[in-house]
Amino acid sequence: MNREIVIHSLDQARAALAAAAALDLSVTIASASGAAMQAGPAWFKAVIDAARAAHPEVEVTAILDCGEEPGAVMAALRTGLTQLRFAGDPALCDKLAAMGATWRARPPAEARLDLHGVQEPEAACRAFLAQR
Repeated sequence: MNREIVIHSLDQARAALAAAAALDLSVTIASASGAAMQAGPAWFKAVIDAARAAHPEVEVTAILDCGEEPGAVMAALRTGLTQLRFAGDPALCDKLAAMGATWRARPPAEARLDLHGVQEPEAACRAFLAQR
């Protein structure tokens, strides 16, 4: 089952990678819904890059949620982010995929850990990732 950790900050991204490193696992990090329109693709990429720099031994898949905005998808592609979610016009999906977008489905709730408001994110990530 595809499992992912939803992050909202650099500290949370670092915590997720630290937990994955401690367990010798790869990790999938996702943005919050619509984050491409709120914080922007460049912010998400910078967060992921900084977390990877802190834990270069961890294989990371980073997924940015672009909501319903095709412009957000294009901006994400310009920053080098290709693993995306898009809830906009289905007719645009093939065109955006031809530009390099790879669509990633949201996993079921039990396979998703959202760190929003979590006081001890590294401990929560370790427990979540250890479930496999």
